[in-house]
Amino acid sequence: MTATARYSAQLSAGSLLVPESRILAALLLNDGSEQGWQHAVKTENVLQKSSPVTAMRMARLIRQRLACLDSEGIAMVANDSLEVATQMLLLAAVRHSRLLGDFMIDVYRGQLRRLDTHLKPSDWEVFLHECEQRDPAVLLWTSSTRAKLQQVIYRILSEAAYLDTTRTLRLTPPLLHPRVRAYLVSSKDYYAREAMEQLK
Repeated sequence: MTATARYSAQLSAGSLLVPESRILAALLLNDGSEQGWQHAVKTENVLQKSSPVTAMRMARLIRQRLACLDSEGIAMVANDSLEVATQMLLLAAVRHSRLLGDFMIDVYRGQLRRLDTHLKPSDWEVFLHECEQRDPAVLLWTSSTRAKLQQVIYRILSEAAYLDTTRTLRLTPPLLHPRVRAYLVSSKDYYAREAMEQLK
């Protein structure tokens, strides 16, 4: 991704990965060393994956997302309730992927404002066309990459309770947990709040 690029297809590597992220968040809090990280992921196989390569690929994505949080945020992922951890991981994913954040603001929030109850099949292609205008690199994405990104974004929104299921695509906007809202307010992250709370 170039310095001027707005979007990356990196999101296609995985959805929120809540159980795995909680394990690795706890690891970062207890032993932030590179040696400890490598040993836990590759040797101890704390993620319980079929191969070290798969484990390291997933761990790399999770670590990049967790790096978008401070120590307080990482502790909330590791130690708080499932609801709080899931919403904090959505925050980390929004900070890590502008594609996800813009979809939540441009498409999801737009549907809510129009009082629509579901995402429509055409929403994704319209959104990608708008992304192409903002970042010409999106034009280079293959059809399979585009389909995978759509699949992952819908799965993320379903995991975070913004969609009923990935099959129905019914909008079910949750109330942010007070601890997550307080974290967003204190961090002055208006972009993420706009995405997660659908602020006007």
